[in-house]
Amino acid sequence: MTGSFDMTQAPKPIRVLVVDDSALVRQLLSAILNEDPDIEVVGAASDPYRARDEIKRLRPDVLTLDVEMPRMDGITFLRNLMRLHPMPVVMVSSLTERGAEATLDALAVGAVDFVTKPRLDIQDGLSALAGEIRAKVRAAASARIIAASTRPTGDTSVLRKAPIRRHLRTTDRLIGLGASTGGTEAIREVLCALPPDAPGVVIAQHIPAAFSGPFAQRVDKLAAITVKEAEHGETVLPGHAYVAPGGRHLRVVRSGGRYVLHVGDDDPVNHHRPSVDVLFTSLAEAAGPNAVAALLTGMGTDGARGLLAMREAGARTFAQDQATSVVWGMPGEAMRIGAAERAVPLSELAAVLLAHVDAAAPGPKVCEAKVFEPAADKASTTESPARCGSR
Repeated sequence: MTGSFDMTQAPKPIRVLVVDDSALVRQLLSAILNEDPDIEVVGAASDPYRARDEIKRLRPDVLTLDVEMPRMDGITFLRNLMRLHPMPVVMVSSLTERGAEATLDALAVGAVDFVTKPRLDIQDGLSALAGEIRAKVRAAASARIIAASTRPTGDTSVLRKAPIRRHLRTTDRLIGLGASTGGTEAIREVLCALPPDAPGVVIAQHIPAAFSGPFAQRVDKLAAITVKEAEHGETVLPGHAYVAPGGRHLRVVRSGGRYVLHVGDDDPVNHHRPSVDVLFTSLAEAAGPNAVAALLTGMGTDGARGLLAMREAGARTFAQDQATSVVWGMPGEAMRIGAAERAVPLSELAAVLLAHVDAAAPGPKVCEAKVFEPAADKASTTESPARCGSR
């Protein structure tokens, strides 16, 4: 039949605008992204002023934005962009302390994710990250964008860290958190909602080595609990949160009446180090029903199997809901395989974790005083007499 056409048209490629003051970086990023048939680089700009004009003219789906640029720095431009024309942005930053701080600022303002560029041998360095760069741009294209005016600001003053008693028992409760894309802000919101005497919190966030320390320090200034980068061999204490060092796995092991942190350099799991699966699996083995955990926003599936292991070991498990996740890959997979009991909005996660933390384990208080158990959860938290006396 003449004049017929195929009604099943291929999806339109993701239109990307590359913004970087380096002509070499613009060329390399454009070449890397154009290798993906689902991505089309529609333009490039050397500074934010040119980028502003190109955004109006080309209407890209995703922006890659350099942190450090002349005439206007990337953070200032991003802040203006998120206020006037919110869109998915992937930051391109250097692996330095200054680059880490600026990138964390960008994520707080509204950037979806970031990629790092080496200071030396940029061509080989970016080429080695080609797959990651393309994956992050694809994820950004479908990410949930939060306009600057609706993002929580929080109090930037240093909160007084209330003294707490150090009860080091094998029945101490633990909270586990895992995240990737969008996770730094999600973790911040959860930790800032916890009281000073909250159970110890262990965290695996996909983040480079230069970024985990500044991230922990930043949240520590905002939270009532103490937030720090995890160190090998230290004891998990109540009122403390421990962030896995970037590029290293974090595990929790039991040593007598204590939970102890193990930091390791073994092979990546699910292409990640730190891996949420590694952390959650260790919590299943070391803490079992004494733990609660939540898998937060992130690209991919890391953490879902570990969360399932925790649930099978008797822990209470949750996932961030789709409506509040920047990317619902990891928590969505946890819901799909039954690893999470239910999906919870980010603003409610801290309260949910705290509400279930005492009901998570079969300690004597749970057996003798059922009033501590939420009424809706009695069936799932009631322990048998044999288990009540097992710890």
